[in-house]
Amino acid sequence: MIKRIYICALLALSVFVAGAQTNKSKVSAWQKLGMTERVIAEMYVDSVDETKITEEAIRAMLKQLDPHSQYTNPEETRELNEPLEGNFSGIGVQFNMHNDTLYVIQTIAGGPSERVGILPGDRIIAVNDTVIAGVKMKNSQIMKRLRGVKGSKVNVSVLRKSVPEPLSFTITRDDIPLYSIDASYMIDSKTGYVRLSRFAGTSYKEFMEAVKNLKKEGMKQLIVDLTDNGGGYLNIAIDIANEFLDKDQLIVYTEGRASKRHDEIANGKGSLKDIPVVLLVNQYSASASEILSGALQDWDRAVVVGRRTFGKGLVQRPLPFPDESMIRLTVARYYTPAGRSIQKPYSSGDVEEYSMDIINRYNKGELMHSDSIHFPDSLKVNTLKNSRVIYGGGGIMPDHFVPLDTIQFTKYYRSLVASGCLYQYSIDYVDANRNMLKSQYADVDDFISKFEVDEDMLQSLINKAESDSIKLVSEEFAISKSLISAQLKALIGRDVFGEEAYFKVMNARNDIVKAALDIINDTKQYKKYLQTR
Repeated sequence: MIKRIYICALLALSVFVAGAQTNKSKVSAWQKLGMTERVIAEMYVDSVDETKITEEAIRAMLKQLDPHSQYTNPEETRELNEPLEGNFSGIGVQFNMHNDTLYVIQTIAGGPSERVGILPGDRIIAVNDTVIAGVKMKNSQIMKRLRGVKGSKVNVSVLRKSVPEPLSFTITRDDIPLYSIDASYMIDSKTGYVRLSRFAGTSYKEFMEAVKNLKKEGMKQLIVDLTDNGGGYLNIAIDIANEFLDKDQLIVYTEGRASKRHDEIANGKGSLKDIPVVLLVNQYSASASEILSGALQDWDRAVVVGRRTFGKGLVQRPLPFPDESMIRLTVARYYTPAGRSIQKPYSSGDVEEYSMDIINRYNKGELMHSDSIHFPDSLKVNTLKNSRVIYGGGGIMPDHFVPLDTIQFTKYYRSLVASGCLYQYSIDYVDANRNMLKSQYADVDDFISKFEVDEDMLQSLINKAESDSIKLVSEEFAISKSLISAQLKALIGRDVFGEEAYFKVMNARNDIVKAALDIINDTKQYKKYLQTR
């Protein structure tokens, strides 16, 4: 049997080679690829994982195209899609690993875990008789055990403070929402603030709900925070942009070698066409964030504040395989209404160089000094309403530049963050004082106005860091002290009162937010940014 296969493979290869030699023009690259895979599978000296070598071949091909075309296996595909789909099936807890144990920070309101009695501060030590505590299990492996089909059951063992024996719970998995609005609140008496972390399937609905609530609280003007927003679904960015633009105004268009130009036009039915708006961006704002900020900047509809965005202007089309793996192939470029391509330059096949772009910007001083950014005149365009000069060719350049302030980012501070010491201390503090925090502070605003990180807390943090081999550098601690205190307060507030508490604390010292607030509250200055310069 083996001999027969061997002979067949040789004959196939002989026919293939002979055919190629006889008529070279008929041999395509794809025939070569398929024949190579068959020959390896049938003739190679050792057994071969055909799936693995095929996947690696696909990845290698796509790598030669551009930095954003990619192949994902079934598991990777699910992990990529999940944050954008708006929900998953699981037990409904927000957790972190604390001392190699799953520590429940919060339970989702009305979710499966809350319904059976899981509490913030609980430690899940086993899932379906598999111990997950003290075994250095990766977060991804833990999530696989906790997530599953809606309606399925999972048994967990829990350690609870002040309860001597482990508690057992059977949790019925259910759909768990993934929210893309991190925070939404009135930052002053007339200014609403909305932080959008990604453009997911539910983001437009979430955004409009947030705006509706802010209007009820007296919102007359809006700050939309897109910093660190890496993008998501194109149609969601279009839907949100539509809320700000007039009828028949172009939002974005896409075009590629095999894709005809396709325009997205505002329908004029938006509910935010008349209120002043400022968009916040930074070097990590990408893709859909750039579509939204580019559209509003091109139409002189919003003041863009922050730092130059990432520069991703390539459109990927998902091409799924029957096994749930997927190719995301770049099929077009997108262009802002004024015709700007936001895609930054890249060399085919050099993904490493492309990924170093942000670091290179830092090293060149661009993140700290606006005059370090130079655009050639060939990239100059004008806005569509007031003919302001703007530039394409590598991200959205803000109307008002805010430098990255790294003065407080001392080596000691970076060590506290990188080691997880700062975060772990905040968990320990909340674990020991949760009841006091809940009873002493009525709500998040009460906490923010009254709670202070005192010297005893800072000394305890220093002692914890010492035990983790992070030696105190007094001069650096003094420089970073206010930043460390603010982050501790923000982390404690988040664990007790939710995500919004974190941003309320940190935004008070966020230079981009402060600049935006100054601009939007000064009508003359706001209008000046949108006028011809």
